[in-house]
Amino acid sequence: MVSNRYIKKYSIFLFPIGVVYFFLIQSVLAKKEFSIEDTFKAHCVECHGAKGKVKGEVNLLSFTQGKDIKSDPELLQTVLEVIDFGEMPPEENQPIDKTERKMIVSELKKLLEESVSGANEEWVNAPIRRMTRFQYANAVKDLLDLKVEVFPLPEKMMRDRTGYFKPATGKMPAKMTVSSRPLGKSGLIEPRMDGVAPFPQDLRAEHGYDTQGDHLSLSPLLMEDFFRLSRSIVKSPSFNQRNVGSWTKYFGEPKPEVKQMAELKTRLSSLLTLAFRRPIQDKTFQKYFSYAKQQIDQGLGIGDVMKEVLSAVLASPRFLYLYDQGGKESTKPESNQNLDLASRLSFFLWGSLPDEELLQLAEQGILVEDERLSQQVDRMLANDKLKRFCDSFPTQWLQLDRIISAVPDEKKYRDFYYGPPLYRTTMDMMMEPLLLFETVLIEDRSVLELIDSNYTFRSARLRKWYGEDPKGKLGGPVSIPFARQLVEDRRHGGLITNGAVMTMTSGPLETKPITRGAWIAGVIFNSPPPPPPAEVPPLPEEKELDESLTLRERFADHRERADCAGCHEKLDPLGFALENFDPVGRWRKKYHNGREVDASGTLFRTHKFSNVIEFKDAILKEKSRFVRGLAGHLLAFGLGRELNPSDSLALDEIVEKVEVENYSMKSLIHAVVQSKPFRGPSGKLALHKTK
Repeated sequence: MVSNRYIKKYSIFLFPIGVVYFFLIQSVLAKKEFSIEDTFKAHCVECHGAKGKVKGEVNLLSFTQGKDIKSDPELLQTVLEVIDFGEMPPEENQPIDKTERKMIVSELKKLLEESVSGANEEWVNAPIRRMTRFQYANAVKDLLDLKVEVFPLPEKMMRDRTGYFKPATGKMPAKMTVSSRPLGKSGLIEPRMDGVAPFPQDLRAEHGYDTQGDHLSLSPLLMEDFFRLSRSIVKSPSFNQRNVGSWTKYFGEPKPEVKQMAELKTRLSSLLTLAFRRPIQDKTFQKYFSYAKQQIDQGLGIGDVMKEVLSAVLASPRFLYLYDQGGKESTKPESNQNLDLASRLSFFLWGSLPDEELLQLAEQGILVEDERLSQQVDRMLANDKLKRFCDSFPTQWLQLDRIISAVPDEKKYRDFYYGPPLYRTTMDMMMEPLLLFETVLIEDRSVLELIDSNYTFRSARLRKWYGEDPKGKLGGPVSIPFARQLVEDRRHGGLITNGAVMTMTSGPLETKPITRGAWIAGVIFNSPPPPPPAEVPPLPEEKELDESLTLRERFADHRERADCAGCHEKLDPLGFALENFDPVGRWRKKYHNGREVDASGTLFRTHKFSNVIEFKDAILKEKSRFVRGLAGHLLAFGLGRELNPSDSLALDEIVEKVEVENYSMKSLIHAVVQSKPFRGPSGKLALHKTK
């Protein structure tokens, strides 16, 4: 997936109706050697460069006069994507023959590979960034082995109330109880440290994640918050031997016969190494040791001194910032690159610091070896800390934070609300896709089940909502029992027809097909549309509607606008495929005016469908696109940056590996971790170590 800034840069060029058929290759040309220059001359420069005419601010004339298209990999990647996804040529033009399109895509991929490989290949560092609030809380908890939470985390959308999450078992239980603090009643919040208040929640990027580096700056005001936060942690009444698992290791007073200075050095070395995720240089160590020794010389006990040191550590940039050191600050670049990989891996799967085992392997320079790395991924996937990955990635990938602001009309959908002060069925809805994701991960099932599964998890309230026998009390809003059940109706099952997605992509009174289509494009295929053009008139309010029209007919005016039609061509088939689901996720055959819902369309101008089941089948026919999109999401989440054209080749390799493993979720995670972008410069080391 090309980064959002490239989409915006070229969006005007990609989508306007009336743009010349971008890559119409005549059959005689198809038999010749592929030439991007000849193609531009024949079909593009008339509108994009010839006689000073430059549509969409894209001038292609120079690429017919000797300039190499490989010098602009962003444009090359964008061209490749719109051809591959069938977004060009416009609908009114003759479509590209399937055989020709495959040839064009194949040749463009070769050009892209040449553009970003060899001498041009370089490791793209994520921007230096601070930890998110979620990561900070996890890191402090792991560093100190806390038995309580540091502070409340509303970003954890689903709480485990029965201890069901046991990844080492490889099996999800048939029943569990969960709750939601953002949407439910906060009566069962986990025990946490008294007097410790969090800093503001980090928001996810528009088409990305809260881990994205360019969103995680550290202002002077926030830096002050970290100082206050670190002090409040060590001063909390909850900071005691009962709640701190590492109390004896760091904060307990040593026995009289123990040499204090030697003990201090041991404690400092261990704490600093874990907190800063790498062996500590002498210069850094001496700063902390000198301060601690001075405090002890003034009569302070070693336990109290270590608390003061901890306060400084938790506000230190070396703790707060995530960054790749590579060969910096060390005579052992291999070790540093392995240590970078250890942190990247631990924050990816555990949302926290690497543990001692990861750090030891990294310091030895062997973590990067294929077998070692694979073993560590397996170990981490079996650890209970994997719940943090499930608390962070799927909610952001699916954009489920949007469900919090989804408010269906109270009069029209009165049964959507229950109990004062108007708790919503969205709380139950939100749990269903999250439990499905966790099942696919823990049981290592095919990621294709995220599109279409024959099982799901539902509460009694959800069963009633979908017209089933609730089989018990409806429950809520504090904690909700869920149970696994078979799905015999393929209209349901999977993520895309889930009630949460249908509700959060609708308005209070009616569905929003374009919003739903944009969700499918961005979430499922990792190809989000550009922002809508300025001054696009909104659809008429419901009171102004011609009651006889269907929603598809009302969009006709938008489709006729030259600056709107391109996106509608892409998004309409995706959004209207879900039109049988009303604004609160229930099935309907007709609109309120009695007109039949038309959910037909064509996916990528190739796969025709007439209903949502056939739409799912169409997506599964393009399963490699979905897997590639999901891999891109995982990679962006793990790297903390937008993807770029050089990552495209790695995504292709990931898909190939996952296909061989029958699309299993764990094979996808392994492939992402083993990819060149994730391993970084250390991946080159592995080539020498594993030969």
